[in-house]
Amino acid sequence: MKEIVEYIAKSLVSHPDDIVVEEVSNNGVVDLKLLVNADDMGKIIGKQGRIANSIRSILKACAVKEEKKVNLEIDSK
Repeated sequence: MKEIVEYIAKSLVSHPDDIVVEEVSNNGVVDLKLLVNADDMGKIIGKQGRIANSIRSILKACAVKEEKKVNLEIDSK
């Protein structure tokens, strides 16, 4: 799941080298933290959070397939 978030984020931003995805797994729950350049926050979140919600929907579909739960947090460096 980490790779999917990284691929999508790098495709959307102006500074793809600044993308960092941290993954922590705890008892079937995967916490992902997406760190992006402050200039790219708007591109990742989108208007009214639509892009961020779409990324979360993709992650939830992957998580169901692997029988896990997933949380995504987006933050700037």
